Amino acid sequence: MKFIKTNYKKFLIVLLVGLSSVVFAQETEDQSSGAYASTKAKKELNSLDKNNDGKYEKSENEKAWKRYQYLDANKDESITFEEFKNIKLKYLETNGKRKLNVLYKSTEESSLYLDIYYPTNTTNLTNLPVIIYTHGGGWAAGSKMSAGNASFAKVFDALTKKGFCVVSVDYRLYSKGGTVSIRDCVIDAKDAARYLSKNSKELGLNPKRFFAFGDSAGGQMAQMLLLSDSKSLEGDENLTGNDYNMVAGSSWYGPCDFEKTSLYNYDDRPNFHDRFGPRILELDSNPKDKLKLYREMSPINYLTKKSPPLLIIQGDGDTTIPVKHAYYMQEKAQKVNAPVEVMIIKNAGHNWREATPGTSITPTREAIIKKTINFFESFL
Repeated sequence: MKFIKTNYKKFLIVLLVGLSSVVFAQETEDQSSGAYASTKAKKELNSLDKNNDGKYEKSENEKAWKRYQYLDANKDESITFEEFKNIKLKYLETNGKRKLNVLYKSTEESSLYLDIYYPTNTTNLTNLPVIIYTHGGGWAAGSKMSAGNASFAKVFDALTKKGFCVVSVDYRLYSKGGTVSIRDCVIDAKDAARYLSKNSKELGLNPKRFFAFGDSAGGQMAQMLLLSDSKSLEGDENLTGNDYNMVAGSSWYGPCDFEKTSLYNYDDRPNFHDRFGPRILELDSNPKDKLKLYREMSPINYLTKKSPPLLIIQGDGDTTIPVKHAYYMQEKAQKVNAPVEVMIIKNAGHNWREATPGTSITPTREAIIKKTINFFESFL
């Protein structure tokens, strides 16, 4: 009889835990009530519509066409805004609570949203550590949807299971002839952090335990979030004064400096070409302010002995953001005794592609993912 009662109790516990997990997994809120799809469509169209005629034609970007051609309903090799509104939104799939499309800021260019993915290992969603993810895309493309893609999904799935809250952030995007610069992108990311701080009690977050993570352009933004003062680069006046504390951060193949031109020279291409200048200089910038703006957007200039720990992972075959950036940051860190760890991936290009096709990257992508997860977990 005792054996039966004991096993019955175990059965009830397992059943209740299972049921609570099912209910918890279904708790997903789209706080935009569907409005985000239009915002996303507008941003995607603007980034692809090179001649500004209100539609994206295959000839304007044939490389991207394969990714979007499913939206071409009438098969005329062009996609209108109405067609773009049918774009598939791929969120990070978790077994936890999700607050999707949370409006954190409105600008002249667009409304800006973020997604909040809560831990899956607890129902006590209070005072949570937060990883703020800023996506890549050259400050001109991409979205918060990247959190649900490939390697990032694996990293975030593991971190939500370990007790982190993951927040994926949208920001304004640069377009040629437009008004948005890299500075605006960084300001948006910092405003997202300020929004999370301002609403931390309601959202169940701990503003003293914020972490940063990003790739490529998002890696630069993650470094800026981590290293620059939370009071700097203010944006929305409704968010000003809502400070936060950064604990640690990681950058995957993100640039650390825009001023030192030798960082962008390749052995086979010694002549420097400033690809990022137009994205840093604001539309009405005075040429005399060029150096000031370059320095302001260079994370390396904020590195000090008191900086939070930073993990940089970079490929030695990357021709978009050369590995020189990682070595340069490491050199500066050693000079000022700052906590920077560098991991170099052999034969890896941008996005961990094989620099030499057919030759595997070393360490593996799985090792990169594990290293990133372990880095953040070490601060719990």
